[in-house]
Amino acid sequence: MSRASRLPLSSGAPPVSARLKIGLSACFSHADPKRSLFTNKTLQYVEQSICHWLMSAGAMVVMVPCPTGDTARGDTSLAHYAEWLDGVVMHGGADVWPGSYGEEPLKEAWIGDRIRDLYDLALVEAFEQAGKPIFGVCRGLQLINVAFGGSLYQDIEEQHGHPQTLRHRDPVAYDQNFHGIEIVPGTRLAQMYPGVGQARVNSIHHQGIRNLAPGFEVEAWSLPDHVPEAIRRRPDQGSHSYIAATQWHPEFHKYGSTETINDTPILHDFLWACATARVQPHRPLRQMPGRIRDRASRLLRQALLRRD
Repeated sequence: MSRASRLPLSSGAPPVSARLKIGLSACFSHADPKRSLFTNKTLQYVEQSICHWLMSAGAMVVMVPCPTGDTARGDTSLAHYAEWLDGVVMHGGADVWPGSYGEEPLKEAWIGDRIRDLYDLALVEAFEQAGKPIFGVCRGLQLINVAFGGSLYQDIEEQHGHPQTLRHRDPVAYDQNFHGIEIVPGTRLAQMYPGVGQARVNSIHHQGIRNLAPGFEVEAWSLPDHVPEAIRRRPDQGSHSYIAATQWHPEFHKYGSTETINDTPILHDFLWACATARVQPHRPLRQMPGRIRDRASRLLRQALLRRD
């Protein structure tokens, strides 16, 4: 045992039992026989910056691995994780497969990751049924919108049609690509940023919300081309569980910088919802409406166990 592992928690730090346990959806690197490292093995992983973002407020972060696949063993399910954890963050990453919202890919490059979609849809379903808070980042926003019945632009520049459509993804600039947003007055996001009507955010996506999912509201729009940049489930939907998402990556904000919008209110809002849900009595499971979502778990197992 190393000296570091024996060090006690600093005085004033919350004990482990009091810390929030936050799930983080997995990114996938599918089996590839040409890969020199982990040859022909499926990798599931998380990005360091989003883990550290959640940990900055004292939360403990747990990747939620996909429980199915060629090497699957045991009976652990996504529902078990949803019961054990206090909330989940839906990670950024690959494009959403257009078939998830009833469309054919317009280009081969936009085919997305169908297997990851099925896992993500099943994960959203599990946490929604458990009444646990869900927060989405970038792809996570798009996936949440699709999970509840919305659709996407497969490519904003080609499909949006606004005369001042922005380049929302620059592969060279990557996280140094920025644009303005307008926060919608009267929303929860506006309450979190009092007096801030406009702000600057990073932009690392080429897909975006086309049709907003029923029961959700837009909390911020991109400027000047009016693409949804933040969404939240409306509180009048007969459910109190928290679901919100941003198209930008709040975890990429540099601590102390005034160049982009401060990530702290967003993080604290989500974690407060998780802390509140932890002390609320358990509610009965709910069924999510919609053909895609109700079939997600079954389709997930079929897709990931399929043999070519």
